[in-house]
Amino acid sequence: MALQKVRDASLVFRNLNGILNVYKPAGMKIKHVRAAILHNICEDLNALKANNEPEAHQIPLLEPGGAADPLLRKVNSLNLAEHVLSTGPRYQMEDIRCATVASLGVHTSGVLLFGINKGLKQSMRIQRNRPIRAYHVTGQLGKATETHLPDSHTTLKANYRHVHPDRLSALVSSLQASHQRKMFELCGVDMQSQAAYEIACKGLIRPANNSQPIIYGIKLIDFQKPHFTLEIHAINESESYLATLVHEIGIELRTVAHCTALRCIRHGKFSVEGALLRHAWNLPGVVRNMREQKEILEAHPYLLKQDRIELRN
Repeated sequence: MALQKVRDASLVFRNLNGILNVYKPAGMKIKHVRAAILHNICEDLNALKANNEPEAHQIPLLEPGGAADPLLRKVNSLNLAEHVLSTGPRYQMEDIRCATVASLGVHTSGVLLFGINKGLKQSMRIQRNRPIRAYHVTGQLGKATETHLPDSHTTLKANYRHVHPDRLSALVSSLQASHQRKMFELCGVDMQSQAAYEIACKGLIRPANNSQPIIYGIKLIDFQKPHFTLEIHAINESESYLATLVHEIGIELRTVAHCTALRCIRHGKFSVEGALLRHAWNLPGVVRNMREQKEILEAHPYLLKQDRIELRN
């Protein structure tokens, strides 16, 4: 069903509740993304027609007519209770509550979820359930940096001619297997117990806490020496953790490597295809995107309430 045009600012503001999926550019902090979105929303709300209110009684004011005319003349006053020069903009950034579901680093681009107004409860539930996130991580062989990120100083260079895609694929496969073993160790049960066996029969499971990063899947999707791209599915990850992972992969390959790009392509059921691009960070785009995310939540209610230990994504 198509969206209806609404020109009443108060009606739009009252219904501005839900989850927002935006595409965060690389090199931009989350607080700047949030400020840009809220600024555009308030600017568009203030441009709409305010709700119809009864006009205030026009009280005549007296002002001097000047030296040539000492008599006082009457002028009709403006409605100072509603005038923007006396009250300021009707809608301001502080009027809108907004918080992220999960953070992204400065160098990471891709899916970034916000909870707006009453959507803050939904954002807290999604964060508590810790849905899996998928990344495309690009690394470069032959050079290491201090922070394992591209904007840091180079600390070491090494030869990478002996690295082949088959060897890299085998390495990431073994890395995935080791993390899956760790996943069962962090679920809070004894590995030799019957409970551990029953949990293992259900498949992948979520960790018991949100402190330990777990990689559920990692594979090589592109290799053009010296650059390579990995697709990583993980929980409790961070930008620094993924960059360190690329560095450790380089060491295992008997060379060095650093991370050149990180892109979050999916957060649970929220994909990058449905993310709001920067040119659409305005009121119509936000309202349309929030409606799309509402449909996703209605189709997948377990994003808000997990009733099973196994991972569903």
